[in-house]
Amino acid sequence: MDSKFKGEYSGTKSVSERHLIDQVNLQTYLNENLENFGEISSIEEFIGGQSNPTYLIKTPSKSYVLRRKPPGKLLKSAHAVDREYKVIAALNKTDVPVPKAYLHCEDESIIGTEFFLMSCVEGEVMWEPHIPKATNEERKKIYQSMNETIAKLHSVDHEKIGLDSFGKPGNYVGRQVARWSKQYVASETREIKSMNNLMEWLPKNLPVEKTTKLVHGDFSLSNVMIDLSTFKICAILDWELSTLGDPAADFSYHCIQYKLNDVLSDEKQCEKLGIPTERQYLEMYEEKTGFQLAKEWNLYMGFNLFKLAAISQGIMGRVRDGTAAGKNADSFGENAVMMADAAWKLINE
Repeated sequence: MDSKFKGEYSGTKSVSERHLIDQVNLQTYLNENLENFGEISSIEEFIGGQSNPTYLIKTPSKSYVLRRKPPGKLLKSAHAVDREYKVIAALNKTDVPVPKAYLHCEDESIIGTEFFLMSCVEGEVMWEPHIPKATNEERKKIYQSMNETIAKLHSVDHEKIGLDSFGKPGNYVGRQVARWSKQYVASETREIKSMNNLMEWLPKNLPVEKTTKLVHGDFSLSNVMIDLSTFKICAILDWELSTLGDPAADFSYHCIQYKLNDVLSDEKQCEKLGIPTERQYLEMYEEKTGFQLAKEWNLYMGFNLFKLAAISQGIMGRVRDGTAAGKNADSFGENAVMMADAAWKLINE
């Protein structure tokens, strides 16, 4: 069913030649390993920007989603579909909204790479943080539900659902600062003074970690599905960056659009559109979780801008090394400067 929210990244397309699947092999495997699977009637590829190719698998009675590692040579820790499957399957035991996990296949002979199968959740992914096609009431419900959902995730007892070894406990932000500093230095194409300041200052001024919780790593409007009958979150998607970490870092990264989006960064615009302001959104989360983040909020937001600056510079480095296309490369370089400058300014306010 088409909706007013469908965008250029919504829906499915014919499977690209590079991502073709051996349907006969897949059919045989699923019939042997999934009760009452049925006959595959079609396979399509989702359009959205996933790093792991994702497919809509239809049978006459049911639809499924298959997510796989991409073909070709990969970095050892990248595209960890096994971790995605593990966290989704574990969260099926909670009230956190995720698809139902059916099976995980490590046998690369079936379709060429490791994959997992999950349920197809009916809903819509929205890409613009100010949701221009929504009404004020719809925007209000969506933002309330996003806040409730990430608070619910950060309240999960990860040990109780078998995720006690899903990541290293403690010093999450410190490890992240070290990781992104290393990547930035390796991909540096010019000196950015504010970035140098941040790399020196952040390790000495890390926030006090409140607790260790299951974190998503990239919780955003474009990584959740909205039930259009209620305008509530019906599924959290794209779990490949999930780990155990600092929930305050996860939540503040989710809030980074309040610094980057021209509409969300303007309190009057937020009020006009029915979207909570940054301060209101933070208070909603604090009330639900009991965490107190206001005192260190600028520090967390500065850290997240630093991380985004390092990611942008990383893309510039890949262009320099010839491992990424050069289109819009200059804009990533400018983004790195802009975000590093904004982070240093925020920390010093």
